[in-house]
Amino acid sequence: MTIKQVAVLGGGVIGAGWVARLIENGHDVAVFDPAEGAERRLHESLANADAAYAKLFTAPRRAKGQVRMAPSVADACRDADLIVEAVPERLDIKHRVYAEAESTARPDVLIASSTSGIKPTDLQGPLQHPERLLVVHPFNPVYLLPVVEIVGGQQTSEDAIQRAMDFYPTLGMKPVRVRKEIEAFVADRLLESLWREALWLIKDGICTTQELDDIVRYGFGLRWAQLGVFDTYRVAGGEAGMRHFMAQFGPCLKWPWTKLMDVPEFDDALVDLIAGQSDAQSGHIPIRQLERIRDDNLVAIQKALQATNWGAGELLARHERALAQDAPEPDWTQPLPTFRVRVPAHWLDYNGHMTESRYLEAFALGTDGFMRMIGLDAEAIAAGHSLFTAETHIRHLDEVSRDQDIAITTQVVEAAVKKVHLWHEMREGTRLLATSEHLLIHMDLNTRASAEPPPAVRARLDHVAEAHTKLPQPDGLGRHVGQRRH
Repeated sequence: MTIKQVAVLGGGVIGAGWVARLIENGHDVAVFDPAEGAERRLHESLANADAAYAKLFTAPRRAKGQVRMAPSVADACRDADLIVEAVPERLDIKHRVYAEAESTARPDVLIASSTSGIKPTDLQGPLQHPERLLVVHPFNPVYLLPVVEIVGGQQTSEDAIQRAMDFYPTLGMKPVRVRKEIEAFVADRLLESLWREALWLIKDGICTTQELDDIVRYGFGLRWAQLGVFDTYRVAGGEAGMRHFMAQFGPCLKWPWTKLMDVPEFDDALVDLIAGQSDAQSGHIPIRQLERIRDDNLVAIQKALQATNWGAGELLARHERALAQDAPEPDWTQPLPTFRVRVPAHWLDYNGHMTESRYLEAFALGTDGFMRMIGLDAEAIAAGHSLFTAETHIRHLDEVSRDQDIAITTQVVEAAVKKVHLWHEMREGTRLLATSEHLLIHMDLNTRASAEPPPAVRARLDHVAEAHTKLPQPDGLGRHVGQRRH
């Protein structure tokens, strides 16, 4: 069943994150949330997500789906192909919502609960069609963190599980099936153990909230972002690997290091201590600004991992290839839209402007976009065909600053035999920011020698080159460094 229309029940932090990821991938969403101010908060979250996506993706983004606020659960679910439940963590509320959803939803529509701890078997109790309910547990922010835990209950069908495992990768996500049903699943049980120990460390005066956060974000949090838990320790074991690590550090598991089996008394004094330190740590930063800072950092981390094709970065690269394949056919008679991005913080220099190397990177990504358009995609490169840059000339015409939306268009000046001569222009709206002229040579990657492009690529190159002969010659074509302007 193709999923186009989605109902999201609950528009809080998690529900809004689902809406953002769904509409970004072309799904229309009906949202039900009766809370006062729900629509305003939803659109504030969607604005944050849009700002993050503009920096995360370099491939063309899909046409956004539409969002509407539904007057009731039944109305939201009436035409839905998927129901996402993100209401408060109370079983009675969830059961009430499911009953109303089933009054209008088709019997084959999946119900995906975002619960962070309730077992799906307990959720299924009163359902008319319990076989279609499962837990799809995401992480905040849902629109940037790709993992989802897929958990079936005693009555969940294998078909429902498989449909979920097939669908969520189309949103750029990494579904992980939890093999046995258990409260809080996998991730939250790990987080709970760290949280519980952290409460003791603060309560006992061992460290402050900021000092504990610094230990995580400057230390093992960076390792976890790329390697997880077990690969981190495998590396720590050296050449002998995990077996050596466990032999070396296993005995310490018997030492009285942890208070995980005990819980500090959760009284007002503990709440005041934690909340006071937390306010001193970051209370001066408005929450929306803190969300933007978090999102910018998550974008930068994922883009760095994309460069090494590892972890969440490998998943991002795969999703960007899917976006590029879904891009509509361009108008070949005009300069081609080959790259666009919202300038991220890590592209800036000490003047607050985009640094010189990032101009070249942006234009190189424009060349990559052009290569995909003419058929030199990942498969063609794997088969031994690519373009190598032989010469480049960049003109910096106007300032480029953080959060500007820049777009690159590409014109083919000439494409003859093994050579391709490209002209890129970088703009914000109609304002010309920079130009770049490139001479590229088609290469056979097996022989590392220049060669004619394969026939399909040759035909596409000839087609666009012929179409672009009718375009005016770009101003500045053929310039060299220091040449006088006329």
